Amino acid sequence: MGLSHRAEEILETLWVQLEQTGQPVTEVGAGRGDEAITELAEAGLIEPQGERIVLTDRGRKEAERAIRRHRLAERLMVDVLDIGEDAFCETGCRFEHLLKEGVEESVCTLLGHPKLCPHGKPIPPGPCCKECRRSARKVVSPLSSLEVDESGRVAYINASEPAHLHKLMAMGVLPGMGLKMIQTFPSYVFQVGQTQYAVDRALADCVYVRLDNGATPKRKRRRWGRLPFGGGR
Repeated sequence: MGLSHRAEEILETLWVQLEQTGQPVTEVGAGRGDEAITELAEAGLIEPQGERIVLTDRGRKEAERAIRRHRLAERLMVDVLDIGEDAFCETGCRFEHLLKEGVEESVCTLLGHPKLCPHGKPIPPGPCCKECRRSARKVVSPLSSLEVDESGRVAYINASEPAHLHKLMAMGVLPGMGLKMIQTFPSYVFQVGQTQYAVDRALADCVYVRLDNGATPKRKRRRWGRLPFGGGR
């Protein structure tokens, strides 16, 4: 559904209100003439009730999708792009509108189907999350989670230390490159092309691999959780 940005923001506000109070209702007051409110009412997503607006059943589903896009966008800003607290909220608000159906599922899969946004608020699950639970597969995983003989291609590198990034680049560990795990103890030994490299846990944690054939690491390791940030939708 192609809603305006303002209309999606109202839906998100109503969803947050539902989370906090159990009631999908908010006061609009002087804003009742807002074009976005008219847009939502005509689409059957809200029902005006005097000075208040209430989510319809259809509106709840659309609000859930909107808040899912918003929180996935924030998760992407923090986990992959390493954008700090001062910028990621505003950037996430803009980026969420690009995460339309299909794209948001790809982002969710890339992030490993996170359950919480950076503020610790729940991310509503999507079809990809339900499929993940049924198949017990995680498409993209840190190199440190791979088992011996598992292989894949580098999806992205999440290195907060420039020295880590430079070292990995010198090894030829770049997005799109194929690699195979050779050994996991006492160090992580993997092969890129015809060359084998040994790295410690810190470096192995920086490399995220899209596994071949939907392979699943047996050891699961969460990198997402509550950050000490306030606010957020």
